[in-house]
Amino acid sequence: MTTTPPSSLSAQPGPAPAPQPLPLRRLTVTAVRPVTPRMVRVTLGDPSLAEVSLAGPDRQVKLYFPRLGQPEPVLPAPDPDGDVMRWYAAYSAIPEERRPWMRSYTLRSHDPAAATVDVDFLLHGGDGGGDGPATRWARGARVGDVLGMFGPSDHFAPPVDPGTGDWALLVADACALPALATLVAALPPGHRALAYVQVADAAEEQPLPTAGRLTVRWLHSDASPEDAVRAAAFPAGRPYAWLAGEAATVRALRRHLVEERGFDRRAVDFAGYWRRKLTQDDSPTEEDLAEARERLALRDGQ
Repeated sequence: MTTTPPSSLSAQPGPAPAPQPLPLRRLTVTAVRPVTPRMVRVTLGDPSLAEVSLAGPDRQVKLYFPRLGQPEPVLPAPDPDGDVMRWYAAYSAIPEERRPWMRSYTLRSHDPAAATVDVDFLLHGGDGGGDGPATRWARGARVGDVLGMFGPSDHFAPPVDPGTGDWALLVADACALPALATLVAALPPGHRALAYVQVADAAEEQPLPTAGRLTVRWLHSDASPEDAVRAAAFPAGRPYAWLAGEAATVRALRRHLVEERGFDRRAVDFAGYWRRKLTQDDSPTEEDLAEARERLALRDGQ
């Protein structure tokens, strides 16, 4: 009998890993309920959500909203090999009048037993006249409506850990409040955190359950998060910061923390959720591209 030397066995390549399916789903609305006068919570269900692991807070997804008159979004079928770029090219090739609107949102919560996720929608404006596609959809959402969802995926939204420093600074506007709530809920027991949250008025303030030692300062109407943070006295120790909201405000806050307060830039997670006078359908500005490059460099440890 001929035997194969162990060295030859170890040198033989193993089987190629099986391709992973794209995290693309069609979700059905199972419940709609108000959170505040300007925010509504939509529960979305699909059997595949029972197997999803959120792996931490601030888990972002892409939602696909049907065009007016469509019962559900028109989306290409994913390739069996899980090629995301090929799928996105097929999505982009759909004629604009039929292509679903795409917007980024954070999952507010996940119930594996019920196979559902919650997404909180801020209802911009007062009368609905200036609504974008996501707000317009959320205002009229009914049980049985269908959305598309891509994610959660570490590819475009790597996990964050608000307990990495000795204390945490969390800054958000109303759009980013649902994401901030997930970070607050993930704080380790007794972990110190300061949160600055800009909302329209007192009616938009929400409970923020946490095991951490949290201090919240609510900023109403046009109160400036940047001014509030600049005037703040910070605790001693190694900080971690999470900043989310209007892109220019987030960039200014990050510059202040890194250049004037001495924060390690690698300890500052930041995301421009929206841009003044622009939507996600508009081309990125040079500042948007610079921010994206820096986020990628930080993610890669550069």
